Amino acid sequence: MSGRGSSTKDALSTSPIIPAFSAEGFILYQNDALEVMARFPENYVDMIFADPPYMLSNNGFTCQNGRMVSVNKGHWDKSKGFEEDLKFHEAWISACRRILKPEGTIWISGTYHSIYQCGFLLQKLGFHILNDIAWFKPNAAPNLSCRFFTASHETVIWARKDKKAKHYFNYEAMKNGHFNGDFIKKENTQMRSVWAIGTPKPEEKEFGKHPTQKPLALLKRIVLASTKPGDIVLDPFNGGGTTGIATKVLGGRIYIGVELDKAHIDLTIKRYNAVEVQPTLFS
Repeated sequence: MSGRGSSTKDALSTSPIIPAFSAEGFILYQNDALEVMARFPENYVDMIFADPPYMLSNNGFTCQNGRMVSVNKGHWDKSKGFEEDLKFHEAWISACRRILKPEGTIWISGTYHSIYQCGFLLQKLGFHILNDIAWFKPNAAPNLSCRFFTASHETVIWARKDKKAKHYFNYEAMKNGHFNGDFIKKENTQMRSVWAIGTPKPEEKEFGKHPTQKPLALLKRIVLASTKPGDIVLDPFNGGGTTGIATKVLGGRIYIGVELDKAHIDLTIKRYNAVEVQPTLFS
């Protein structure tokens, strides 16, 4: 932990919520994100990545590995109607704003089912939007109905809490780094806001998978771009723990993940232990 703020232990010293898992620089809570974030002091977190429910579990169908499967992800992904969905997003984004440092940034991932509500709320709540990233999926599943364009990207919004503050951006790493598989990124040139990154690789699902799991390459890029050693990274919708694994692989940062589902907490722990045993497999 860096000396730039209170330790994670101190921040939660008055909270009855006990971590489901705790290791050096890596903490998981099996609880509601609003409950956990309420225990943090203001201006505490350096970066947040959030992949909230997309509210698209509507009993429809999609294609996965060449098979027709239900789009339903779980009860947590079902829409309660426009107004209720908007209230849900405003509640957690407001909680994130309170605990972010003035120069802190938030990344929110989503499809058209949710991302426009989140973008609207970021502006309503006073965030300063820095970029909207188009995550292009070269291996996206085909459209079964053949009545629409094939959905082959998600949007990731990057925003700063305080417009007047100076956020961290690892420009050199983004310009001169090596990003295998991203044919859009040209060597030694500025990184554009369209990223070509495939869906999670089979080895990323070795211990199981989350229905909306993000590829490790995507989260490694996000964490590397917007944090430095000593920073605190929070994911209020931990899911399968990819944000935490990216933070662990890059090293030097502190990760806090919040997840309601015990099965996905257990999945994250298995992935964490695998990194501990064979870190080079995730580099």
